[in-house]
Amino acid sequence: MNEGGAGEVTLTLPRKVLMTADTVGGVWTFAMELARGYLPYGIEVLLATMGPLPTPEQRREAASLPNVTLFESGYQLEWMEDPWDDVQHAGSWLLSLEDRLQPDLVHLNGYAHAALPWRTPRLVTAHSCVLSWWTDVKQSELPGRFRHYRQEVAQGLAAADLVTAPTLAMLQALESHYLALPRVRVIHNARCPDLYFPVAKEAYLLSVGRIWDEAKNLAALAGVASYLPWPVYVAGDPVHPDGGRVQLENVTLLGKLSPRQLAGWFERSSIYVLPARYEPFGLSVLEAALCGCALVLGDIQSLRELWDEAALFVPPDDLGALSQALTLLCSDHDLRSSLAQKALHRSARFSPTVMAAQYLEAYSVAAAHFHQSSSSEEKKVKPCIL
Repeated sequence: MNEGGAGEVTLTLPRKVLMTADTVGGVWTFAMELARGYLPYGIEVLLATMGPLPTPEQRREAASLPNVTLFESGYQLEWMEDPWDDVQHAGSWLLSLEDRLQPDLVHLNGYAHAALPWRTPRLVTAHSCVLSWWTDVKQSELPGRFRHYRQEVAQGLAAADLVTAPTLAMLQALESHYLALPRVRVIHNARCPDLYFPVAKEAYLLSVGRIWDEAKNLAALAGVASYLPWPVYVAGDPVHPDGGRVQLENVTLLGKLSPRQLAGWFERSSIYVLPARYEPFGLSVLEAALCGCALVLGDIQSLRELWDEAALFVPPDDLGALSQALTLLCSDHDLRSSLAQKALHRSARFSPTVMAAQYLEAYSVAAAHFHQSSSSEEKKVKPCIL
């Protein structure tokens, strides 16, 4: 793994960025934060969504940003069940958007479409992947049905002018499962702190995440909830995009809440719990830290990378350790306050302003590689004139 663009970079700002996103998880939040960060630079974000259509609230959020134009589709995402016909049709749709909108750069929050014949530089941000998810969550041999997925992701990564990820752990997972990446950058995700305020805390525990996603490991929290002195609240969508609903016992389910509704729960919660088996970044952890919650997290590489010494860590599948850590925090006010202050202090590292500036620098690196590669290709096919 080599760091792309080492040394001084000449920053050339794009006027228009065609960005892909989905509406299921943190990618939407990432796209909104990045678009908001681009406002001072006068950069227009052409946001092309796939997967479930945006909710009315998501459409309002996008409309509130004057530099965002939303283009919606319902094509299946590449990590869904047997999506490849949709992925191909989505690729044709994206190329038609490039042809019509003439962006200066394409920012892909997925993999397969990076291998399309784009006429502009392409940057890929790796938010997660099916193979690393399966390895960490299922801890078993990869099924043969993932061969096509692996091939598509590898082709997309190889075609990218630059690959970014929110943690070093995520980049290392890509290299482990697909191929060596010659041009990479770690750029932390961020969250605007204006929505979150530490207030007087109440005696309850909170967890947030897609309840159907085994990576969040919320079933472990439900498994110990009845033994804890404080009540446990869980916010998140229990319905899988491919169908099916997951139920949790011994906790109060809040359902899928808006960011503003969630902020209120974060602000009042004393303890935030995410015993994750797999979490490439964890925006909910950052939101909890911004609100001064004490953090109890799954002891995995990515969360250690971001929150070491600012949280309690427990092995994801050790229910005894999880119950012991949570019971201790409920009873020990000084420890709880100390961890909350450490988490709040650490959260300042994840600045939206810094994230936007780092992505703009990454765009310049991607563009430089694209033009260098294009020039090299032209030289190869240039006819010899005698």
